[in-house]
Amino acid sequence: MTIVERIEAIQKSIEEASAGWEHTPEIIAVTKTVSADRINEVLGSSIRRIGENRAQEILEKYGNVDSRLKFDFIGRLQINKVRNIIDKVSQIQSLDRMELAEEIDRRAKQRNLRMPVLIQINIGNEPQKGGISPDTLFPFIRQCAALTGLHVKGMMCVMPNAENKEELIPLFHQMRDLFEKARLEAVAGTDISELSMGMSEDYLYAVRAGATHVRIGSAIFGERFY
Repeated sequence: MTIVERIEAIQKSIEEASAGWEHTPEIIAVTKTVSADRINEVLGSSIRRIGENRAQEILEKYGNVDSRLKFDFIGRLQINKVRNIIDKVSQIQSLDRMELAEEIDRRAKQRNLRMPVLIQINIGNEPQKGGISPDTLFPFIRQCAALTGLHVKGMMCVMPNAENKEELIPLFHQMRDLFEKARLEAVAGTDISELSMGMSEDYLYAVRAGATHVRIGSAIFGERFY
């Protein structure tokens, strides 16, 4: 199958799984280690957002990836890398600490930008992963909303590894519950509209639980070895 054919098959499965929700989740193509030429093939589909985990890869690909495709940063972001990508990404999905929020705010203002961000939740409470505790979400949202260089758009998560993906279903639903509570909270200066969760191996569970965006890499581009 071609890249576009894979995307079309994934899109169809998403449409079926999201029946009953008010939206069909958007696919963000995860392009870690994928060449610019192969990334550009997704233009034959409806995908217009791509996700990168490393600042260096964005810098290497920027200018070679078609400008119709917008970069989302989805990995752990180091403070000293913010200045390198602030004008090259359309969104930062992995905001997980106030020090990072303040640096994004500072660099965005220098560029006259208001950077859309998603707050990363460590829904599995895994010490090795980034993300804030669900218990601290609402104070964190309010702190971020006070930074005018940020625009809080919602939340994202990276699920724990599990051989049986059905074990993740309660966590996906917990994320949706947090998303709904954040929407109801309606903190001034925020626009809680995006819930980014689910990847190649578990995205249908995320869709059924109410994801608005799914991040899919290997199911589109094939298995990659790092």
